[in-house]
Amino acid sequence: MAKMFGERFQVVHSEGNGLTKPVFMVVLDTLTGVQYLYGQSGNSGGMCPLIDQDGKPVAWEV
Repeated sequence: MAKMFGERFQVVHSEGNGLTKPVFMVVLDTLTGVQYLYGQSGNSGGMCPLIDQDGKPVAWEV
């Protein structure tokens, strides 16, 4: 189940509900193909790119 945020970002995986469990999402930048991990717990959260074993961003073909 993919969810779009505007034209550019798409959630490709989501876990948790944000109330009793933290939320973790893999977000795809449809312009660059780079994937990001977003985490939220309560009122705080953060986002960072997923990287491979060589330190390069994990990307899908766009």
